[in-house]
This record gives sequence, structure tokens and C-alpha cells, in this order.
Amino acid sequence: MINRVLIRIRVVQILYSAHLSENKDLKKIESELSFSLQKSYDLYFYLLLLLVEITEAYSKKVEQRKSKHLPSLEDMNPNTRLLENKFILQLKSNKRLIAFLLDRPMSWDDNSVFVKKLLENILESDTYKDYIGNKDRSYETDREFWRKIFRQFIENNEELESILEEESLYWNDDIDIIESFVLKTIKRFEEEKGEDQELLPMFKDAEDNEFAVRLLRESLLNSKEYNEMIAQYAKNWESERIALMDQLIMQIAIAEIMNFPNIPISVTLNEYINIVKVYSTQKSAAFINGILDSIVSDLKKDQKIVKK
Repeated sequence: MINRVLIRIRVVQILYSAHLSENKDLKKIESELSFSLQKSYDLYFYLLLLLVEITEAYSKKVEQRKSKHLPSLEDMNPNTRLLENKFILQLKSNKRLIAFLLDRPMSWDDNSVFVKKLLENILESDTYKDYIGNKDRSYETDREFWRKIFRQFIENNEELESILEEESLYWNDDIDIIESFVLKTIKRFEEEKGEDQELLPMFKDAEDNEFAVRLLRESLLNSKEYNEMIAQYAKNWESERIALMDQLIMQIAIAEIMNFPNIPISVTLNEYINIVKVYSTQKSAAFINGILDSIVSDLKKDQKIVKK
């Protein structure tokens, strides 16, 4: 689930933080990387849990209405289709979700006001009205309802993003990526798999996990060599004038180019230029692209790299 796009961003952030704090302890830096990636995975489960919490909020709302001193006919006979939604019942009983929450407890209790507000917005929406009016009671209809709700009310929700950023500094740059994985998960659910439905693993495979640790190590341990290469090609720039973030991004990009022959150079360059555009400036992107192109060209001539 934690893809290489997110891994690259994390390595940039961790090395930047380590440089500012003058932390040179490799074990501590690696531990920080591991912790930050775990937090990204936590966010995946936290957003899945939000779907369950919205449903639980509706259940409480139904009970409160029934408990009124003088409940109306509507209060006594609420629409319970949301509570009977086959997808959400399956998610709620998912063994992987339950096990994860037992191991790493988390809850939306501190943000119950937001959850209730989100529920009210859902109940007032045309998406919900169409759902309860739909005579099709299939699993696919129930699952599709939550996919639509997630895209309409949860994805790109500014209030939610503010809450998540306050919950964890590590989530600031994760939200869009993790939301896309939650949508992917909803789409992958199958009724016949029941409570054994698989959720996304933390890493697609051991190779991605190794990529994260090795990229960090190579970038850090060979930083002097890589920075000398950068200085050689940035002839018109004094090293002091190159922004720290730009220097680190180039350093990490060179580490990837030189140590991961299975990753096409064009992929590496595109990924780090995209990171520059987010964490630095458009001017820096053009500058870094030029430096890295020159470095790659000469590395190929010297046969220090043989990949395309």
C-alpha cells in the first residue's frame, strides 16, 4: 500500500529533518523513517474506521429519536437501510481491521462533532436519498453507495484534512495518496469473502520495504560523494546558494539512480522533479532537472550506470 512515491517523499522529509537537527545517528534516522511509514499505514485504517463511525453515529441518532419523550411516527420507524448496508457490516466485522485496531487502538471520539456533521451532510444529500429509494438491495449497490459517499464527502474534505493534520504531522502529505487507497479497497471488497476480506498490506512486497531503508542509507552514507558530484555540475552556483531542500533532493535522486538499476532513470527523474515542485519552486525544478541530466549523461559515458 505504501508505494514508492510516498517512500521517496518520506526519505526527503526525514533527511531534511535530520540535517536541521544535526542528527547523524543512522539507527535513529532509520527508526524515524520506519515510524513515519507506519503512521501512513495507520491513516489508511483510520479512514476505513471513519466509515464505520459514521454508521455508528447514525445508529445512535436512531436510538435517540426513539427515546424522545414524545417520539413521532417517523422517530419510531426510522429508515434503517444505512444500518443494514452489507458492505459496512462486512467492513465492521473484518478480521484484519479488528486485529489492527486491537494492536494500534484509534478512535474518532475526539472528533465526534465532525463525524455527526458529516453524517448530517450525507443524510441530506441526493446520493443518500437515491440510495434509500433504490429497490435494488444487492451487495454491489451497498458497496457503490459508500464509494460514492467517500468520493463526495470524505475525499478532498478540507475540514477533514485539517483534523488529520492536527492529529499527526506525518499525515500532512499522505492524505491524497491514502484516500486513493481507501477507494481502491472499497472497490475490491467482495461479499463472498466476508470477514476474511483482505485489506491492503503495508508494503506491496519485501522489495518496497527494502527500497525505503536502502534509499535512506545510500543517500546518507554517500552524501559527501553525491554532493561533490552536484557541486561539480553546478559550476555557476556556489554550494551555499543552493537551497538545502534542493541539495537533498538531488542527493537522494543520485542515490536512487546509482543504486537501483531496475528503476528506469526517467522514472526517478520525474518523481524527484515532482517532489521539487511541491517542496521547493518551479525555478528549482528547472535547475535540478538540468543538473541531474548532466550527471546522468556523464555517468553513462563513464559506464558507472548502464540502465536506461
